[in-house]
Amino acid sequence: MKFAICNEIFKDWTLEDTVAFVAKTGYDALEIAPFTIAKSVTDISASRRAQIKDLAAQNNIAISGIHWVLVQTEGLHLTSPDAATRQRTAEYFSALVDFCADIGGRFIVVGSPKQRNLEPGVSREQGWEWATAIFRDPVMRAEQRGVTICFEPLAPSETNFINTAEDGVAFVRQLNTPHFKIILDVKAMSSEAKPIPQIIKESWPYFGYFHANDKNLKGPGFGEIDFKPIAAALKEVGYNGFVSVEVFKFDEGPQVIARESLKTLRAAFA
Repeated sequence: MKFAICNEIFKDWTLEDTVAFVAKTGYDALEIAPFTIAKSVTDISASRRAQIKDLAAQNNIAISGIHWVLVQTEGLHLTSPDAATRQRTAEYFSALVDFCADIGGRFIVVGSPKQRNLEPGVSREQGWEWATAIFRDPVMRAEQRGVTICFEPLAPSETNFINTAEDGVAFVRQLNTPHFKIILDVKAMSSEAKPIPQIIKESWPYFGYFHANDKNLKGPGFGEIDFKPIAAALKEVGYNGFVSVEVFKFDEGPQVIARESLKTLRAAFA
């Protein structure tokens, strides 16, 4: 198993210092939130993209991919009744694919609860149709660039559109390609009635990425989630991709979060 960590944890650090610390701590990869670099990926130059890719290579770690991809963007929405908004959103996802590939990443995590919420008067069926259409061209682009777009089922407390792994699998299977999958996130799965290991087994092989955190919004080992059954289920289905630490509460500070989360994951997967 390969372990990664998200860079927004290191919010006051330079990317150079972040990459060096993550590599020294023992992670295999860094997952990048584009908003930590620019408000829009279209504003990130080719030279800066090359620098990021080279920086990872120099430190002997990978860039696993990108997440929080619509944070700080404007005028984008997956289920908007406005056709022009949906077209802009589709075009931006294609731009995200290119950015991810350019920095050496392979996975795009699509959470973005605010930019997918069904507005009043929009049915689930209509939102589903519009969102599916938005991903058609970006997924084709992802196939060309060797990137996988991973849609994230999220809790009802975060969004009213696609709340279970089962629905997420049904959504991505429509395009019938290994470059459109779901991501499984421990925090999000904790909102479902099913045990997390069961969700993992039922979702295979339609998930391509995995976020490790606790339902208390902290890192692995900072809450009550037992990661040993989770690790066992991932091993059972044959998943050998990235297990990436994503947290939302940074109380302990980036160094402690990074070190203790990795320690917990290594013990669980031993």
